[in-house]
Parts: sequence; structure tokens; C-alpha cells
Amino acid sequence: MPITEILETNAAKYGGETALVEINPEHRGNPRHTWREYALVEPPREGRYRREITWGVFNEKANRLANFILSRSLGAGNKIAILMTNCLEWLPVYFGVLKTGAVVVPLNFRYSSDEIKYCLALAEADMLIFGPEFIGRIEEIVDDLPETLALIFCGAEACPTFAESYSELTANCSSSSPDIKLSDSDHAAIYFSSGTTGFPKAILHDHGSLMHACETERAHHGQTHDDVFLCIPPLYHTGAKMHWFGSFLVGGRGVLLKGTEPKYILDAVSSEKCSIVWLLVPWAQDILLALERGDIKLSDYPNLSQWRLMHIGAQPVPQSLVRRWLEYFPEQSYDTNYGLSESIGPGCVHLGLENAAKVGAIGVPGYGWEVRIAGADGADVPDGEVGELCVKGPGVMLEYFNDPKATAETLRDGWLFTGDMARRGEDGFIFLVDRKKDVIITGGENIYPVQIENYLSAHPDIRDVAVIGLPDPRLGEIAAAVIEPKPGKSLTEDDINDFCHELPRYKRPRKIIFADVPRNATGKIEKPRLRKLYGGDGIVAVQNMA
Repeated sequence: MPITEILETNAAKYGGETALVEINPEHRGNPRHTWREYALVEPPREGRYRREITWGVFNEKANRLANFILSRSLGAGNKIAILMTNCLEWLPVYFGVLKTGAVVVPLNFRYSSDEIKYCLALAEADMLIFGPEFIGRIEEIVDDLPETLALIFCGAEACPTFAESYSELTANCSSSSPDIKLSDSDHAAIYFSSGTTGFPKAILHDHGSLMHACETERAHHGQTHDDVFLCIPPLYHTGAKMHWFGSFLVGGRGVLLKGTEPKYILDAVSSEKCSIVWLLVPWAQDILLALERGDIKLSDYPNLSQWRLMHIGAQPVPQSLVRRWLEYFPEQSYDTNYGLSESIGPGCVHLGLENAAKVGAIGVPGYGWEVRIAGADGADVPDGEVGELCVKGPGVMLEYFNDPKATAETLRDGWLFTGDMARRGEDGFIFLVDRKKDVIITGGENIYPVQIENYLSAHPDIRDVAVIGLPDPRLGEIAAAVIEPKPGKSLTEDDINDFCHELPRYKRPRKIIFADVPRNATGKIEKPRLRKLYGGDGIVAVQNMA
């Protein structure tokens, strides 16, 4: 069953109930929005602006867009891109595209103009729906875009001259569901890889894949209609949206928060009575630091007791973070999940609510998923040995669109070779070791950076850390640690070397760099950027030339 039918069901059963809420704590009278637009339900307090729509309106808005798209003779076989920051319009646009049978193509809102142009071309997009934040970037490339590409502006400002107005085009379109029959095998979405290991690839999924994301998330976390899901990460990515799908499946409310400061998150949880929150590691760390410093107090947020689940994805989670978190929130359940865009995001491997004591592992195979650890020859390796993590299930991508070579390298006999190195313990729990191409080979020894990162993250004065390989004339590569101290803390190289004394000598960082650790919008460390910045870019070529 396609997920568009879930929206129809929710509209029929819960039409007058709130489906989505948008909160913008940093809104300060921006002329982009009128007071009325942001204060549909309640007056803003202390700059906090709020909008909401019901399930009935959500479905009507999706239908109006779908009928407009169909009026342009677009539908099955066409590709329609979305380039918007998180907002109340994002999900109705997403579902409106799906209702036509066209393929929806969410774009990273951090893309430069050239990256936008590249991804639109790679996906063979026929229409781009974009928000006001991107007028300048689109204007830079508009003359280079195909004349057949329809540009639709979705925003409160005046529509730029090179585009058409979303609100005007859809206002008089029918709010009835279009008569388009969809099947699980129909193409549904193209997502782009995060780009932390190279230029983005276009990942094609079918409707069955999207539906399995809904089922997996609910099977893992038991969402009910009364649960309220707080969504902070970007909707263009499979992560946050696919976790919300578990609540969507049962008509639960979703809250879109624009802002990541600790006080914003806790205020949203309390005021909206959120029960499920998906965080990235830096945001959880920031909340803990703010609590430890006394910058915020839990007593200032009266409605936190309903917050039943905190889960983290997108990156390894320091064990110390979870221990500290549960000291402040002992009644909460905790889960972490492993997924990637090629496996539709959430939970092909997950820890499980009952396994908080196993933090450090990414978990066991998720609902409907199979997992194996493969050696260089493609055969399974024994438990305890490191190999490439491979997953198989209904959420595996169909292909890298227009890239048969990369598809053949990644999909083999139905198995998705993730490029992540992992090992399985005797108890069946899987531990992520690192990205395959992030392995540092120093003097013939393999070093997996995530092991050093996890070790260093336990230092009480370290906020974030990334380990990369840098060229070395004798050893080939050395491990370099880029360390971001906690605010107000001072560290020296001697401090770090002393702390690493218990590590095997070959695993100790040979170079210490004190600097900010860049992460992308989905929480992953931007290691290519660090390599380029500190001289580790093209390290294999450097070694070959040495």
C-alpha cells in the first residue's frame, strides 16, 4: 500500500485534528511572514511563532498540488524536486508529488548553486518547487537550467520573475484526491547521498520502500495516535522524516522545530507535550552541557514527563553521553539506529528499547531486515572479525539512478554493501567500526578512526572529535585527531597524549589539531572537508607518488 493512502485514511479518521505544527523560536518579525500566518492558533510569546494544520487541510493541500502537477501533463515517469527548509508546506508538497505518480526529489538545502544544478540534471528533474531562501542561488543558475524545467516559487514574498507562484497556481485546483492508482513497485523518490564520502549519488526508491519505513519505525517504537513526534533535522533527508513516518502511520501529531538550541528543544517538548524526540549527538551534548552549567533548568519546563523516548541516529553515540542523559532523564527509553539513504533511513539495524546497557553497539537486524558481515571476498566473516556491513530487506534502494557501475558495486544478489566496517559479537549485537574508505593504514596496521573517536569522546573536556588520516613519509599515513574542546575548557597536546596512554601505541593520534569539527545537516562529520583543510585530501595519490 502506498503511503499516500495513509494520508487519505488519516484525513478521513482525524480530519479536524492537528497533523503538523511548525515552531520558529527565532522569528523576529521577518517580513517574509505576516503575523497572521505565524499566529494561526495562539499569539507568539517572547518571539516564539507557531503555525499548525489539520489532517484534513494537509490532505487538501497535497491534493491541490497533485492536481496542478497533473494539469501540466506531468506524473508517472517525471521527476519533481523540492528545495525548501523545514516548514509547514514541506510535507504537503512531498505527498502532493507522490499522489501524481511522479518521483519526488528532495534536495539538500545546503547545496550551492552548482550542486543544485548538478543534482537537478542527474535526477532529470522536470519541475523544481523552491522556497524564498533559495531565490539567489536559483537566480545564479537559471540561465543554465533546461527551458523545460518548471520553476515554482513557494513563499510569502513576491514571486521572482523567473518563476511561477505556487500559491496562485494551486489556489483554484481541486482539493479532491486525483484518480491515480499506485503500486508498491512504482518509483517513488530519489534521495541524494550525504556527500561526506564523495559527490552525491541519486538513490532511487519505490513506494514499497517508503511504506516499509513506516512499518519498521512503528515496530521498533510502538507509536500510538497519542504520541507527538518532535522533528528537528532536515526533512530532505531520509532520517528525521522516516522516523516521523511511524507516527504518521497512526495519525500522530508531528512538530517541526526550526532551531537547535537546548532551550528551544525543551520548550517545544514541554509546550507541545512531545513524547518522542530524535536528536543528533551534538544537540544532546548541548542539552547536557546547558544543564550542567545551569544555563537551563528542567524545572522551568513543566511538561516533560510524557517524553518517553529519546533516540539518536546518523552517527556513533558515545557511551558516556547516554549514561549522562539517563541521569537527567531516568524514566526515558533510549534507542539508537543505523540506517542510510540507500536503505531508506531508519532501523535496518537498531539497538532496541530494552538494550540501553548495550550502548556502543548499533544493535541487531531491524524489523524485516537481514544483516551479514562480509570479508573482502564477499563471504561471511566469523563473529568478532571486522568486515563490511551488508543489509537486505524491503527498504533497499532500487539503484543509483543513471549510475549502473556504482549500482553493481553496491547491490549484489539483493544485498546492499554499505561501505561501513563492522563486527558482530557472540551475543549477536553489531558494532560499527568505520567507513570502509576511512580506514587508516599506518605502517601496515589498519586503524579505524571511530574507535579512537569513541575513546577520546570520553574525555570530560572534549565536545567533539574527528580522526582522519594524514600522509606520512615513513608510515604512509598517521592518525590525526581534530579536537573541539567544550566551551570554556582549555586542552593541550600533552593532555591528549596523556589521556591516550591506555590506547595501543599504533592507535594513538600522532597529530593533535584543536579546531571546530564540522558536521553536515544530518550530523555526519565532514571528513573530506577536514582532509582537504589539513592536507589529507587525495592521500592515496600522495602515497603512490611518494
